[in-house]
Order: sequence, then C-alpha cells, then structure tokens
Amino acid sequence: MQIVENQSQQIIKAGAKALKSGNLVAFPTETVYGLGADALNEKAVARIFSIKSRPTFHPLIVHISTILKITTWAIEIQDYVFDLARDFWPGPMTLILKRSNLAGNFITGNQETVGLRVPSHPVALNLLNEFESLGGLGIAAPSANKFGAVSPTNSQDVVEEIGSSLDKNDLIIDAGQCLIGVESTIIDCTKQKPQILRPGSVTQELISTSLGFNVNFSVKTNIKAPGVLDSHYSPKAKVVISSSANAGEGFIALADVPTPKGAIRLTSPKTIQDYAGELYIAVRKADHLGLDKISVVPPEGAGLALAVRDRISKMIQKNFG
Repeated sequence: MQIVENQSQQIIKAGAKALKSGNLVAFPTETVYGLGADALNEKAVARIFSIKSRPTFHPLIVHISTILKITTWAIEIQDYVFDLARDFWPGPMTLILKRSNLAGNFITGNQETVGLRVPSHPVALNLLNEFESLGGLGIAAPSANKFGAVSPTNSQDVVEEIGSSLDKNDLIIDAGQCLIGVESTIIDCTKQKPQILRPGSVTQELISTSLGFNVNFSVKTNIKAPGVLDSHYSPKAKVVISSSANAGEGFIALADVPTPKGAIRLTSPKTIQDYAGELYIAVRKADHLGLDKISVVPPEGAGLALAVRDRISKMIQKNFG
C-alpha cells in the first residue's frame, strides 16, 4: 500500500494505471473517501467486498466523469434524470437507474438497478478522466471503511479502517479533509416520479425546485442502495439522543448548546454545514478516547439538517441490534 500526499498529474496517472491493472485506489470525494476499483473488473470489485466485509447483496456506486456516460450504464432513463444531472453533477448526488448490460451482478448486488454519480472533487474527477483515457468506463467505489462503520473523511481514517488489508500495489491518495463530510444524496429514478432514499447535501428542497414538483424522502423501498440499512455509520460507542450526559461521556451539539458538567465535548459546530463536516470526526474521536457513550443533540430543520439526523439515527439503530 502506498500513501501519496500530493495530487500531481503523475500521481493521478499512477492511480489510473493501478485501477486498470486490477488494483484498488482509495481517493477523496467531496463527501467522504472512497475505495475504488475498475467497475468492469469482477476480481478487483470482489476485493472491495472482502476488505470491507460488505455483504455481496449490497450494491456499489459507479463513479463516472460526465453526464454523457449515463447511457453507457443505464437504460429506460426518465427525462427528469437529465435535469437532475445537469443541475447537480458534478456533485454529491447518486442516481439509481435501470442498469444496462454493462452493469454486472457483482456491482448491483443482483438487482436490475445501478447507482451512478459524478463527483465534484477535483482529484476524483481527474482520476476518472485519466482512468477513462486508458479505456476504463467507471470506478466502483463505496466508502473506504469497514461495512457499517463510520465513513472516512481523511486519509488517516482510511489507513485506520482498512490500511492493513490493502496490498503493496494499492494506493491511497491523500487530499486532506473532505469538504461535506456526509455521503451523497441517493435518488431512486426508476419510476415516473423520483424518490429520495438517502438525504444529503443535495437537499429535498433543491431537488424539488429543480424539477418543479415535490420529491419525497422515504425509507420504504424495495431497492437496496448504499447507506439505506437501518444500522450504519456506527462508532463503537453507544449513541443516544439527549441534551444531558454524565461525567466522562461524549457530547455533540451545536455550539450554542451548553456542555453538561463533566461531559467531554467532541465538537461544537457553529452551522449545519459544520455539523455535517464534523460529525464523523467527532464520533471517531470518541472511539479513540475509548468512550462508552455519546449523547447527541441533532440539529433541527430541513435541508442538510435532515441528512445529519438520518446519519445519527442509523448510529442509534446499532444499539438495538
């Protein structure tokens, strides 16, 4: 495993060649770090599932470089898909579409759908373009962590999570901290009207404004998609929603919420954007400190706050089996 701390074109070329040779590359996106493989290489993709201990029925997102690649991976595409893609790609939005023959069962979890995304992080886009110049058609990349654990938002998180499982020819591209800090919005686009399966920074309000009609968020779906299981994004510590905490327990809330006496303040975000960007860092800090319990005061309101509450709720679900 190599960790590279610059994003020169030479490094990007090395990453693209590694992918084309069947190796894995961990790379930054604007949301979290991903663990990438050639989306057409079944053996390489199988290593992702193995390293992450990820169930093979749980599909991967295929990252592509441009809206023009949609028709390579998908069929029977609804008109509104292109409206969404024009408005929010490159960016933190994943579209679930009916798959073309190119999307193998080893990517889709034996479903008839495939998730596509064009990331906006310059390193991710540059890597995709370089990989496609070598004949690649897409990079399959879930978050670069063990399945169900907290997504990594910097390269050190990746090393802690899966570094020991990577081979000498695999690569980690270090580009610092991810800007957004929570995973992409996922939208089911297989029907006449879309449905949000996982909220993110491309918010319900932005999507509805883009399309000119209300688009709902619902956890009720027959489609298996990344991050929609009840339990996910979970630290080792028990997470509870509470404005109180005992001495020695962790505490997360917006900056204007006072810290309970004796509690360990893990982060004090001033805005919802800060909350999203610092949430995973904070719960990882709790695990590093060996804390048993974290009390969290979720942010109120719509927009990105909904995505933050969604991630917190999935942390809590773990505690009930």
